[in-house]
Amino acid sequence: MAREFFILGLTSAGRQFRPSDWTERLCGAMSCFRPEGSGGRNAHLKYSPYVRPIVLNGVKSVVVDESLRQIEPLAYHFVMDFARDNDLQVVDACLLPEPGNAPEK
Repeated sequence: MAREFFILGLTSAGRQFRPSDWTERLCGAMSCFRPEGSGGRNAHLKYSPYVRPIVLNGVKSVVVDESLRQIEPLAYHFVMDFARDNDLQVVDACLLPEPGNAPEK
């Protein structure tokens, strides 16, 4: 099971992080990290499945797949250092059941 976490576009003091396109910049820099054989001809135009932008409750954020640590430790540390250096909030993702697959009572 993939474990993920979010880097939120909020500082530890709750201020919105700038520049406003930080998620696209970070994910663009990480776009070359992908499973072997994936991506095809236009791989350079796609975000990595390990580091991708998302908006959570109106806050620009980045989803990071924990498996990046095993695949490319330097890339993982780059992402984590970015969050730390910019005082961004990092929170664990929680897994929610798919609609229609809720556990029975």
